[in-house]
Amino acid sequence: MKRLIVLFTALICLAAITHAQETIPSAKPGVQYGKAISKSDAIGVQALEAKLAVDSTYTGKVQGKVVEVCKKKGCFIRVQREGEGDPILVRFKDYGFFMPQDIVGKTVVLEGLAKVKEVSVAQQQHFAEDAGKNADEIASITKPKVDINIVADGVVVVN
Repeated sequence: MKRLIVLFTALICLAAITHAQETIPSAKPGVQYGKAISKSDAIGVQALEAKLAVDSTYTGKVQGKVVEVCKKKGCFIRVQREGEGDPILVRFKDYGFFMPQDIVGKTVVLEGLAKVKEVSVAQQQHFAEDAGKNADEIASITKPKVDINIVADGVVVVN
């Protein structure tokens, strides 16, 4: 009987956790995702690119405008670059949190580790598929590229 109660309690807890993770709050100013962070001391995307031109990693806060979100689950976002170039890919540490679809167009501050690294063709195609690109767009990805990738611990919506 004791085992049955423990099993039942564990199932209820698991169901509650699963449901809580599926509910992603709407992207309104001040809403936090992942680790709670403040908006202060964030650098812009252009400053990040300058820092990564000197060193291959940067740990800290970056502010930018979200231009894309993963259509499947909100498992990544892309942040607009200041000048030309593809948006910067931002994933979330250990897939511990996800972004809502209405975050596109919002300015966010994210905290984490930014790196310059090579992104394989397979990874690029995977992200393109998750972003809802069509088969022709996915098939046109044929070369690896070196780019900035960020793994964020937390994100806060600025506006």
